[in-house]
Amino acid sequence: MNVPSSSEYPLTGLPAGYIELITEGNVLEILREQSEKVIRLYETLAAPDGGDYRYAEGKWSLKEVLGHMIDTERIFAYRALCIARGEQQPLPGFDQDEYMQKNPFAHLSLDRLINLYRLTRLSNLALFETFTEADERRMGVCSHYPLSARALVTMIAGHERHHLNVLADRYKLA
Repeated sequence: MNVPSSSEYPLTGLPAGYIELITEGNVLEILREQSEKVIRLYETLAAPDGGDYRYAEGKWSLKEVLGHMIDTERIFAYRALCIARGEQQPLPGFDQDEYMQKNPFAHLSLDRLINLYRLTRLSNLALFETFTEADERRMGVCSHYPLSARALVTMIAGHERHHLNVLADRYKLA
């Protein structure tokens, strides 16, 4: 799956910010490589409570960041599926902060979260590999933005790249 053309997403706003982090290459291959990196990164957290670290008061813990990536990937993948299958109803947005207020991530072990991440990624890759070229290019509306299914898949990769940058810059993990 190639990155989307500029006609498949708005050139401003949140979708563009994530998509522009993935400028070339096979998006599914990028997702596979990112998955390996995320899993390695989280498996290196030495202490059992290593996932509870926050770089500042009121910021998400490492486990919450991983949980947020899982939630967001599930939502973007669902939207991509809907659009690939021809859904014409506008799909709603979501508020990441409201989701985080009701999250179970602090109560889950880091090993369980890593496994949830792994399973989510494997399942979504299997889904995306079934998309035809026509499915990938099909357009729909999410959070008031016109997007192709391929743009949403690319947003997953861009969203993850954004959080990998945050993990490196603010949590000092690389």
